[in-house]
Amino acid sequence: MFARMSTLLGSPDSIEPGIASARDQVFPGAKELDGFKGMIALADRSTGKMIAITLWDSEEAMHASEQAAAGLRQTSADESAAQIGGVERLEVVFDERV
Repeated sequence: MFARMSTLLGSPDSIEPGIASARDQVFPGAKELDGFKGMIALADRSTGKMIAITLWDSEEAMHASEQAAAGLRQTSADESAAQIGGVERLEVVFDERV
């Protein structure tokens, strides 16, 4: 499994619009892409930093989704008045949930 980690940097006031965008636009849009396996959104309400991690069944699927992901990321940044702080692509080497 592979993950794309996108960081958005905004103000504390940008968190709620960022959450709404992740829930209402990014997740539904990503869910339509081949190989999408899930999403985790993290926020630091004191700084306005948000991290979205999308999960992909293969490296190929992750790379094939780059253009769509860039559009979703930019929309989310625009709607939450945040800046894109970075994007990383990583292999998931351990995933255990209880």
